[in-house]
Amino acid sequence: MTQLNSSHSIKSTPPRRFLPVLTKCIDAYKLWQEYVTHFPKTAKYTLGGKIDTLFIEIIENLSVASFLSKEHKLPVVQKAIAKLDVLKVFLYLAWNVQALDNKKYVSISEALSEPGKMLGGWHNQLVKASEISSR
Repeated sequence: MTQLNSSHSIKSTPPRRFLPVLTKCIDAYKLWQEYVTHFPKTAKYTLGGKIDTLFIEIIENLSVASFLSKEHKLPVVQKAIAKLDVLKVFLYLAWNVQALDNKKYVSISEALSEPGKMLGGWHNQLVKASEISSR
């Protein structure tokens, strides 16, 4: 059994390159982690917890989809899109109840804009591929 000693350094880069959309979602999640610490106690474990769970589920779906064969990717990508849409609603709710200030809401919304576009493009590509293969 191999043991790591304290002088052994672990590389901070992932062993394989992630999909760009996954990387963008991870970056948005890291930004969220900075913001949730400033949530009011009344919303931190309810609304904040729900938002955190949605982020995790999106990242999970994207990770799973990246390993699936083409014919199995579409439902998982659709699920990720649905979760992202719900996440945006809960972030809007957090802003509306003033758990997120304007600057943080705009920042996190912008961080999720590009992954949303990328997911839409991936979805459209998968739909076209499935239409071609079903002919």
